[in-house]
Amino acid sequence: MPRKVHYGVDYDDSYDVYEDYDDDYADNYDYEVEQSASETMAKLEADKSGVWRCPICTYDNEDSMSACDICGVLRNPLIKAIAKMDIGGVGGICKDSGASVMAKSLFASLPRDMAKRTVLFEVQNDVSSSDDNLNLYNLGNIRGTFQEFNSAFSSQNHKVNIAPFKFDAPSPDDLVSNGLRSVKSKSKGNILSKKETKIQVESELVAKGPVSSSVPVTRERRNGVSENDSASGSGNKSEVFDTRMKAETSSSKSRKEEITDEGKTSTSQYNPEKWMIPDKVDAGLSQLNLAIVGHVDSGKSTLSGRLLHLLGRISQKEMHKYEKEAKQQGKGSFAFAWAMDESAEERERGITMTVGVAFFTSRKYQIVLLDSPGHRDFVPNMISGATQADAAIIVVDASLGSFEAGIDATGGQTKEHAQLVRSFGVEQVIVVVNKMDVVEYSKERFDTVKEKLRTFLRSCGFKDSSILWVPASAMENQNLVANASDVRLSWFKGPCLLDAIDSLQLPTRDYSKPLLMPICDVVKLPSQGQVSACGKLESGAIRTGFKVMVMPSREIATVRSLEKDSQVCNIARAGDNVTVNLQGIEGNRVTAGGMICHPDYPVQISNYLELKILVLDISTPIVIGSQFEFHIHHAKEAARVVRILSLLDPKTGKTAKKSPRCLLAKQNAIVEVALQAPVCVEEYNNCRALGRVFLRASGRTIALGIVTQIIKREE
Repeated sequence: MPRKVHYGVDYDDSYDVYEDYDDDYADNYDYEVEQSASETMAKLEADKSGVWRCPICTYDNEDSMSACDICGVLRNPLIKAIAKMDIGGVGGICKDSGASVMAKSLFASLPRDMAKRTVLFEVQNDVSSSDDNLNLYNLGNIRGTFQEFNSAFSSQNHKVNIAPFKFDAPSPDDLVSNGLRSVKSKSKGNILSKKETKIQVESELVAKGPVSSSVPVTRERRNGVSENDSASGSGNKSEVFDTRMKAETSSSKSRKEEITDEGKTSTSQYNPEKWMIPDKVDAGLSQLNLAIVGHVDSGKSTLSGRLLHLLGRISQKEMHKYEKEAKQQGKGSFAFAWAMDESAEERERGITMTVGVAFFTSRKYQIVLLDSPGHRDFVPNMISGATQADAAIIVVDASLGSFEAGIDATGGQTKEHAQLVRSFGVEQVIVVVNKMDVVEYSKERFDTVKEKLRTFLRSCGFKDSSILWVPASAMENQNLVANASDVRLSWFKGPCLLDAIDSLQLPTRDYSKPLLMPICDVVKLPSQGQVSACGKLESGAIRTGFKVMVMPSREIATVRSLEKDSQVCNIARAGDNVTVNLQGIEGNRVTAGGMICHPDYPVQISNYLELKILVLDISTPIVIGSQFEFHIHHAKEAARVVRILSLLDPKTGKTAKKSPRCLLAKQNAIVEVALQAPVCVEEYNNCRALGRVFLRASGRTIALGIVTQIIKREE
């Protein structure tokens, strides 16, 4: 504790410290302090002629200002009076006099004659005060009856219309209050609808009836602005009000139609340019994307390589090279397959691991061949590549045991590939019963395979009229590009494989929609400062020099060049499988699974979706919290089930049960899933290619579905 120190004075406990002080000492002391402070402030004011300092923010204001220009504090009246006596003039009067609209309307049109009667004013509380430094005369309140004052200066021929009180310039308090009022109105919304407001205003006008034009009608609108409308113009005002409300309603509707979530513009407003629509007279062949799928070791790559060799896409020199290399490794029968399997690992293992892309030309189409892997470990690669397909070739092995293994429910890839191809939107398939030479081109074996597989394809949704059956032998070149030469296959009277491809119908292309191209693969060339993105144009068109947006990075890039079928082209349209060379963008901003789209019509990005799914043959039920791989176009993300909304009737599609606990095999349901990272996605009704999803777990496809809703969650 601090020490108590006696400074040579003895204190008496009975002594009252307040006895020697007068009662009014404190009051006089306060007054002297205030007076000395006022004198100091007055001297500081006098030192700076033409300005006065605000006691709050210490800002030097002009002498003509009665309030601080920064904080709005009123000037001290005492200082104003001293400065007025010392300086003289009209100091302390605001340069914006603040004369009200009421005063202007009162005196602007006064008659020349004097008042007819006297107005009695009452003088109150006139006080004369004198101090050491001040000689002031404090006037009391001079007050008269305002109505008497108005009637004194009015006559029968001249009426004075008194406007409501309002300052010329809004004060700081008015600005603050107006701002708060606008914020409240925005947060609460409109209390009355526009129709109710219109009826209310019209009813007020009708209730007031015909009034003299000299009597103003003050109407306060919903936006806070008041205006004076006379009754004579009430009809016009009502029409103007009605027209304005209709215009606001129509503009708000148009804005809602044009702008959707996250500021995305509606595609209904998109108008394609003339060059985007292909000319009917164009002699070029249409491009058809053909996926080759099937069980592992069914001969898909060999069939593709043989077709390319027969059609001249692989030279005899290259074919001789493949045969020599295959024999050196003891795999002479893989020579044609090596035309598609180019990596060392694929050749060593003898299986296709990635989707091989090749081009050849038939009599009717320019074919893009997509050779898909058949091993179950590489089904994700098959999904990523074959999702571009317009039609498919399902290759099955006719040899005993191999076909049965392909359609086995547990590990057969023929069934899974057929289900995936159908979920890609493919409706036309060619079933090639390969390796017929192993079964001596037996018609009975062909019929057995055809009967078993047809039943399953029907269950997947394929129509009998959209399925073509072709017996063939890729190793012996039977029934590929020409009719079979072996007499053992003379019983088949149908078309060869190449003719069957030409009989396929081209699907409808979306030329009139904005550009949309999922990115399948990315090739970076840092030395040339460009990035190449490969993929199929799902809608729209693109050409050299075109500005595009790369999603999900939202970067703008310029198309430097285009390549189609390994040849440079200027324009590519929907359905074309192209390589787009971009410039003006970093290589790490372009990724596989992304999207190239129109800058004004970006694709949506989300990680929370509502799906309508079909559960396949599964042994473990799907429950809330189940985790799986989520595949959509060329993107793959980890996901989990958040909600199971309802079970659907497979026949009618209507809700059969709400909020089930689990999902079993062969059930249709509506679920909500959360992804680990956002993906480029669109609802199935808006874009089918970006609305198809595949759910996989434990190396198997457990469900197929479509995106029914993109859910926006606030963080």
